[in-house]
Amino acid sequence: MRVAAYCRVSSDKDDQINSFANQRQYFNEYILSRPDWDLVKIYADEGISGTSTRKRQEFNNMIAAAKAGAIDLIITKEVSRFARNTVDTLKYTRELKSLGVYVIFMNDNINTADSDSELRLTIMASIAQEESRKTSERVKWGQKRRMEQGVVFGRDMLGYDVRGGRLYINEEGAEIVRLIFHKFLQEGKGTYTIARELEGAGIRTSSYMKNWSGTVILRILRNEKYCGDLVQKKTITPDYLSHKKKYNQGEEDLVILRDHHEAIVSREVFRAVQEELDRRSSVLGDKSKYSNRYCLSGKIECGLCHSRFVARSKRRADGMLYVAWRCYEATRRGLAKIDGNGNKAGCSLSRQIPDEYFIAMVRISLSGLKELKETILKELLEIVRPVILAEKEKDFEISSLTQRREQIELKKDRLLDLYLAHDISQAEYQRACKRYKEEIHNLEDKEKAIAAWEESGHRETAIMGIADTFRGLLAGDITDDNFYRALVDKIIVCRLDHIEVYFKGVSAPWIFQLP
Repeated sequence: MRVAAYCRVSSDKDDQINSFANQRQYFNEYILSRPDWDLVKIYADEGISGTSTRKRQEFNNMIAAAKAGAIDLIITKEVSRFARNTVDTLKYTRELKSLGVYVIFMNDNINTADSDSELRLTIMASIAQEESRKTSERVKWGQKRRMEQGVVFGRDMLGYDVRGGRLYINEEGAEIVRLIFHKFLQEGKGTYTIARELEGAGIRTSSYMKNWSGTVILRILRNEKYCGDLVQKKTITPDYLSHKKKYNQGEEDLVILRDHHEAIVSREVFRAVQEELDRRSSVLGDKSKYSNRYCLSGKIECGLCHSRFVARSKRRADGMLYVAWRCYEATRRGLAKIDGNGNKAGCSLSRQIPDEYFIAMVRISLSGLKELKETILKELLEIVRPVILAEKEKDFEISSLTQRREQIELKKDRLLDLYLAHDISQAEYQRACKRYKEEIHNLEDKEKAIAAWEESGHRETAIMGIADTFRGLLAGDITDDNFYRALVDKIIVCRLDHIEVYFKGVSAPWIFQLP
């Protein structure tokens, strides 16, 4: 009889490795001691979990050999070594049995050739699976306690090395992190631009990242570890059998530790980056809480030190939000001075400037753009008009709606045929008929609405309304952050009594001074 053995250990610890070697030696000697048995192979998986057979290469090779007719009998130590998943255990033993291949579980005294083997096997496999579940719960509980104590679970990352469950700054990577934050916040560059510049400069990624990309940059900018905080359990493994990870959407509590380790960027810089990320998302259509704030982020420059102005906000006693801007260099290093290395540091433009002052400057400047306003208005209307017409024709074309309605009518006819042929029940027929009737009614309403739209000339009315809105924006009577951001090129604060406002397409600036 051609006999194969299967053994497995679930970790690569020393005691398990010894057990692994002992199992192989035992099976080798045991099979060779039987004169009527011929050893095919000892299949062995090392350091692999038994809760699923998906990643157990040697196990899968053994099953393939059995299907190919190369094995008559398989011996293994116990059910928990073969599989801790009851479904897998029964599936494979039944499949092997249908091929005339039996499995002997030595410690459990089960031979699938026996008539009562499946009942006993089910009981033992269920016990093994339950033990696996309990082990998983104990491991998760222990990991969470260690996380709460500050132990880091994870690999090295850009700027940090993980050693002994602690984060240590890797200065080479930390410089790259600071550069990324600077490019985004001070230079106003986007994630894809930053990625392209790093790639072009030949700057290496961390070991687990192949190339720089916008997504990689965004993850770095969003990672709270860089300001000294630690958040763990962002991903969880809800199923101990499949071991598939998923993002924690509130199923389990996060473990959050503030000021857990040495920061690479200041909390102030990190917070400013998060606000700017949210603001840029709002410009692209995200209805976030920042959608009406910081429209001038990345637009205001310091004329003395050439760094960016950053926004700070606070809630007043009356509930109103107060937003002010300040030179980042002055915020970070104070007034202008010479540091210990003989380098210039800080900035003399340390005054906070209310956001409303800059908005007022933009509105006043727009009111003086007489010739440019007409050009802008004409260009905007040329863009809007075909878009409105095309969208209406695409979305509300009567012929298209009529075609869809006819298709639903055909479905209703086929549905009746199925009912008459007794392929569906009366209840199923009535539910489907009701759904189709509602869809047809909705399409008919749309057809009537489009016909009314075409006859009333609402398209031109809509375009005229949009034109009035544009005129209000350009005159400063209506304020809109996204509109202002699209028109303003930059604002340079040269001195408190000399602030230059530049618009895209206009070479000369408007000059203002603070009150």
